[in-house]
Amino acid sequence: MTSAIVFDIDGTLANTPAAIAELIGDVVRGLGASPGRSQVLATVGKPLEASLAGLLGVAVDDAATAEAAARYRARFATDVLSQGPALLLPGVPEGLDRLRAAGHLLGIATSKISAGALALLKATGVVDRFDTVVCHDMVERGKPHPDMALRALADLGASPAESWYVGDTVTDMAMARAAALRTVGVSYGVDSAAALTAAGADHVVTDFPSVIRVLLHETTVTSPDHAGPRPEPTGALS
Repeated sequence: MTSAIVFDIDGTLANTPAAIAELIGDVVRGLGASPGRSQVLATVGKPLEASLAGLLGVAVDDAATAEAAARYRARFATDVLSQGPALLLPGVPEGLDRLRAAGHLLGIATSKISAGALALLKATGVVDRFDTVVCHDMVERGKPHPDMALRALADLGASPAESWYVGDTVTDMAMARAAALRTVGVSYGVDSAAALTAAGADHVVTDFPSVIRVLLHETTVTSPDHAGPRPEPTGALS
């Protein structure tokens, strides 16, 4: 079996968490909820319907959840995807190209559903860099369970012991560890370096070029003692 590198998207490849949180907050406030900022930020990177239901205080199968999801997805296209390649974090296209040139197979394992993940990867111009894209709606159990990571490895014919997962959240690290993958946590996304380290990340880095250096064995373990700079929000959403 060969090796592979599997990535999260939001907060790892794309600077979307701030924009997503603002959009989620706006949608649920429009339906009568009044969550705090920390409550909304905590939903980023998690399945949409469950997050919306929690913020609205209703069941996942409630009509209000379906309405909120429809509003979110309609505005995601106009308010977020319209920013195109500018959503990518610095060094992402070049880094992915270096990994592919070195012979690595690349995959995605994301809590987004398939339509949203593919739309974002296409809008940012990197969809063709990936050999498989595994989403929340393609497996029985989402993060932190190992199902998505294992599906990606199976698609790629890759060995967990020789492969990596790169993500920005504690649930990313939990999924990867459950699938026996080595891990790189990025502290510029949702969760802090300390949280990623506590979740078992093998490496914690502060920018995407450092991710590539770790994966290509050009550097040793990066100190997780500080969270590093976080990207600025991708712009206000109306």
